[in-house]
Amino acid sequence: MALFRLSSSVPALAPRGYGLFLRAPEMSDFLQWRQLRECSRAYLTPWEPIWPADDLTRAGFRRRLRRYAEDIADDRSYPFIVFRESDGVMLGGITLANVRRGIAQAGTIGYWIGQPYAGQGYMTTALRVLLPVLFGELNLHRIEAACIPSNAPSIRVLDKCGFTREGLARRYLRINGIWQDHLLFGMLHDDLQSYSVFERSGCRFA
Repeated sequence: MALFRLSSSVPALAPRGYGLFLRAPEMSDFLQWRQLRECSRAYLTPWEPIWPADDLTRAGFRRRLRRYAEDIADDRSYPFIVFRESDGVMLGGITLANVRRGIAQAGTIGYWIGQPYAGQGYMTTALRVLLPVLFGELNLHRIEAACIPSNAPSIRVLDKCGFTREGLARRYLRINGIWQDHLLFGMLHDDLQSYSVFERSGCRFA
């Protein structure tokens, strides 16, 4: 029942554009997801929390989907897998987490890209596709992100997508088993509108 809710609760949140499409993960994604995460493990480990011992197993993936289903149903978190539209190849993932309603109307994004596809602009493009959905269909006022200061590729992605650097949070998140400082970034709905106008004027971000 949880897996059914995951695939049916937010059918409109499947944006596509610029040759990519994004949607919530499904059990049928397991083999491709495991292969991409496994071959990218050394590349991703410095930037992520410690992986559970069974993270790459079918049971671990099923547990992940159950948690996703609960979070979506409760409007707490929205996971997306990024695919290349031309051939259906999985490239990475983006999660909107820690959604707050009421006076905040905010959420936090995190993302990962498989090592074979890193440095090719896919994640920048995927965020450009997803951000209008987060501000539109999900009606957010503010989107936040946090990045380890030494993660230059991730910082470039956020800069190119129009996020503003807002400060440094000391020992903000436990990454790879260590409490680490993070640069904080934010984007408002008005920022996205300004970014869109700039893009339509003919200026493009690589």
